[in-house]
Amino acid sequence: MKIFFLSIALFFTFNLSAQHIELPQPEKTGGMPLMEALNNRRTVRSFQSKDLTLQQLSNLLWAAWGINREGGKRTAPSARNFQETDLYVLLKNGVYLYEASKNQLVFVSDKDEREYAGSQNFIKDAPVQLVLVADLDRISGGSSGKLNTAYIDAGYISQNIYLWCASEGLGTGARAMINQEELGPKLKLNSNQKIIIAHSVGYEK
Repeated sequence: MKIFFLSIALFFTFNLSAQHIELPQPEKTGGMPLMEALNNRRTVRSFQSKDLTLQQLSNLLWAAWGINREGGKRTAPSARNFQETDLYVLLKNGVYLYEASKNQLVFVSDKDEREYAGSQNFIKDAPVQLVLVADLDRISGGSSGKLNTAYIDAGYISQNIYLWCASEGLGTGARAMINQEELGPKLKLNSNQKIIIAHSVGYEK
């Protein structure tokens, strides 16, 4: 019954245009034991089109890069707590930015831009594309050091995504081969925001 109502909520909420999406509180207990999740962790490249519920999406985003303690500290490490990484969520009904402090998806665009999150044919099938973007203005130091920091921090978040998907019985696959010039404008990025890595998430076909 709970899943039914969440699915209904997902349908109505995702059909609202030009609005933020309020996520349910993430479930922070339960799930698969860590050693089992590590054993099941793998890359998936074939997805069903079935949507995730709002609860699953909330849990996924919190596990990836949510706030887990006072002071706005996160579920993944961040060098000197720069927190330069932003999570963009590409769905059938549009593009959103995950705002961890309010547990919501901030509206960016009402276009379905999922196919631009990579070059492989399977990408358009997955219901969720997560794009990790580094805002280099938040990192102090030289340009080469900034990118190194961004790559490492995005790697931590990427592993969180993999482990949560393994625990949830969902598939995911990460990739760095993304056309920055094509996707950047669709996410409304500025010149100091760099796309680092993207993940497809969904049910394996």
